Amino acid sequence: MAVEETVNRSTETANQVTLGRLVRRFAICAAVLLSACTQGPGGNGIGLASGQDPDPATVDFPIFYIRHQVPEDQDDVTRVRPFVEDDDYSATLWKRDRASPGAPETELTARLRTGPDGDPDARYDIKDLAVSPDGLKVAFAMRGPLDDFDEDEPPTWNIWEYDIKTDTLHRVIGSDIIAEDGQDVAPAYLPDGRILFSSTRQRQSKAILLDEGKAQYEATNEARGESAFVLHVMDADGTNIHQITFNQSSDLYPTVLQNGRVLYSRWDNSPGNDAFNLYTSNPDGTDNQLLFGAQSHLKGFPRNANNAAVGPRVEYMRAREMSDGRLMVLARDRTDVDFGGALVVINTKDYVEDQQPVLSAAGATGPAITPATLNQVSTMPGPSVGGRFESGFPLWDGSGRILVSWSQCRLFDVTGADPTRIINCQADSDTDPAAVAAPPLYSVWMLDPAKNTILPVMTPVEGVMVTEAIAAQPRNPLPAVVLDKQAPGDLDPDLVSEGAGLLAIQSVYDVTGENPARTAVSINNTIQTASNPANAAGYNARQIRFVRIEKPVSLPDDDDIADPDNAAFGGSNMMKEIVAYAPVEPDGSVRMKVPANIAFQIVMLDVNGRAFGRRHNTWLSVRPGETLECNGCHVRAAQGSASNPLPPLSHGRKGLFDRAYAGATATGAAFPGTVNTISPEAGDSMARARSRAGSSCVDATTMIEHCGLQSVTPSADVVYNEIWKPAALPADSFEYNYSKLTTASPAAAGCFPVWTPTCRIRIHYATIMGRAGHIHPLWSAARVPADPTGIDTNGDGVKEPTYTCTSCHSRTDVAAAVQVPKGSLELTDGVCNEEPLYENSYCQLLRERPELILDNGAVTVRLVPAIDPDTGQPVLDDNGNPVLVPATLNASMAANNARGSRFFNVMNDGVHQGMLSPAELRLISEWLDIGAQYYNDPFPPTPQN
Repeated sequence: MAVEETVNRSTETANQVTLGRLVRRFAICAAVLLSACTQGPGGNGIGLASGQDPDPATVDFPIFYIRHQVPEDQDDVTRVRPFVEDDDYSATLWKRDRASPGAPETELTARLRTGPDGDPDARYDIKDLAVSPDGLKVAFAMRGPLDDFDEDEPPTWNIWEYDIKTDTLHRVIGSDIIAEDGQDVAPAYLPDGRILFSSTRQRQSKAILLDEGKAQYEATNEARGESAFVLHVMDADGTNIHQITFNQSSDLYPTVLQNGRVLYSRWDNSPGNDAFNLYTSNPDGTDNQLLFGAQSHLKGFPRNANNAAVGPRVEYMRAREMSDGRLMVLARDRTDVDFGGALVVINTKDYVEDQQPVLSAAGATGPAITPATLNQVSTMPGPSVGGRFESGFPLWDGSGRILVSWSQCRLFDVTGADPTRIINCQADSDTDPAAVAAPPLYSVWMLDPAKNTILPVMTPVEGVMVTEAIAAQPRNPLPAVVLDKQAPGDLDPDLVSEGAGLLAIQSVYDVTGENPARTAVSINNTIQTASNPANAAGYNARQIRFVRIEKPVSLPDDDDIADPDNAAFGGSNMMKEIVAYAPVEPDGSVRMKVPANIAFQIVMLDVNGRAFGRRHNTWLSVRPGETLECNGCHVRAAQGSASNPLPPLSHGRKGLFDRAYAGATATGAAFPGTVNTISPEAGDSMARARSRAGSSCVDATTMIEHCGLQSVTPSADVVYNEIWKPAALPADSFEYNYSKLTTASPAAAGCFPVWTPTCRIRIHYATIMGRAGHIHPLWSAARVPADPTGIDTNGDGVKEPTYTCTSCHSRTDVAAAVQVPKGSLELTDGVCNEEPLYENSYCQLLRERPELILDNGAVTVRLVPAIDPDTGQPVLDDNGNPVLVPATLNASMAANNARGSRFFNVMNDGVHQGMLSPAELRLISEWLDIGAQYYNDPFPPTPQN
């Protein structure tokens, strides 16, 4: 059968295909299109249930599904909004009275094309079907009509609802203005009747933009491909819309678990991550945490004899809870897999990863993931012998059956007389490089995993996809209702009014339930001994001394607002701001306010204020008044051995590890070796005890109280007050303050004199128009030598009373005489040859630079023979002479790695020590750690593409 013979066959024709014809097709499977849905290779595939009534008659409830053409382009799970360009494409929503081939069906969207205002040829796009817990309503996303629209502004996705009892169809948000305010997709019903959905509205995030002094705009995802879709909630009538998640990339496909919590797929795309993982939260967005999958993406199919994935990594999409509490999840590659993948069942009750159990299931070895079928479903591009699933909807009737949209495996007969002829797959088709997959043939089926059988609900039709089948079957029992948290009972009212939450870490030294406290002198400390001032060696050598809160800069998804030149991002792919610093107490504990309703990252710092160890790469967030508590800041170290490595451990879910540090052992007694003016309660960390009302630690010099409730307020400066030693010296306390800068401070309003959640620290390398730069001006800032008689900057025996960094690092000295810049490093003004946007000094510091020499009174590049990397021998030209190339020196600075930057070792040597102030070194350190961006503001005067 040629594809072009049937690609335009109407839906009405599809309904005329009888079940008898379908069964006969199964009987002669070797010669017909549907052969792949019988017993698979080796007899272990899905099969038509032998001897059973072909009418599955699964439930006496209506089912709903979408009919549409096969799109010309493959989908991509990272793209939510792309418009189907095919001029003939349309999607329609259908209801069938029951899951039976002979049951009556009705197109529900036909009514949109009838009546005085209807267009009988109007086309729509539809997706994301969801049924209410009581089985009485169906919600979905729809956009259209698809004709006669501005090419730059295609129709907006809106949430629509069908009421089964009244047979009415309506858009949930009545106001056209409000409905068009964002792209709304993926609805789900909360048990209290409200509707959860994913949207680009970014309601609360836009309010934060105003607090930051910016215009309101839709922020793009981290891939900068489209606006980020994040979760929102609205009342049943479309009012009271508010945002509940604050990811920088998209949060998609929410559903509600029996316990009332929200389950969804989050695109974790922060630096170092790029995967769709399963998350849960309360319906108000509080207690957001990883549920499953951060380290379990190499679980594609097919697999080898050792059960290791042969296929590519998979993403976890469209998860739904089964009646036994496990999850039915679509595991698929991102694109080029015919819109589908494999259905897998995941035991998230006992596992956070495929082979990592939760604490309550300690000792279990997995796997947590099991295929829903025995047939071979490939998650990699190309043919899939067992076909592919576009969706799965578990029934709640105790049978374990699943209503699925499934397409059998089909190939073009490329080696036959008619290459357009479609034939059935063979056992090795998914590994045959010559095999060419035919277009998918998705239709609705009833899958019984227990019997490994599949029964048809409707006949597949060439060129037509029937997808997202769901049953309007009520949940029994109904999911629990989780009420939104309210102040003062559930949330701190003071934090709510400030727009802040609280970060509470029991000990940063808690590493997946273990209790080593790292020190600079490699002492094998425990948290208890490192936090005791009487243990001077360990106490004074603690490596982690501060915590920094960083946030990404939201970038507009509209080039008319801002489209910054890519060079502005410098050594990073992301612009970042700093929002707060706080000290880490001697036991590793932290208790500090953080801004609510933003994505943020925790970074641990050493005594110099430089990032220490591995970053917490996943974005965190808190809702106003919420306290985010964790045992520690875990290092996700790889497990196993060199010959048998295991994935790193996940820690983003509660209940994975016992607390390594129990805190104070008794109420009322001071921590060992510390002052007696701070009296903890049993279980308190030092940070918790310090913040209690009644604790006191007054600075004897300034008479400032550093304990009590005010201790949880962080700072825009890096400040450590030694409050724990009974006989602390002034030198035990230290700080790196912006007030000590002679150049512009990067701290914005809200940072001083008292930190507020609107504080933002934005660091730019260079000055541009009216906006101050912060790093390049340091090189020309006038400096006074420690020696009051001056400093000899050019070696001529004359001491100058002031000097600049450029005095030495330029091609001319203060007397305008030619010189070789010290270290061949030039810090003077000038344009970088490699990137016209940059000052030359930026390239000199962050990239390899040529080694300079003085030749006949002129500064020139030293040339050296080129070396063949394969042979290690000099490269010769045609005349047998060595080929000369410029000698180069390694970069002094490393983006995202201040501790690893040679620059600071140089600034601490006998020549440079004291030339830059502690405040200046702190500024350079934090700029490098956040990515060494040239600019950290996407708006003009930052150059635009």
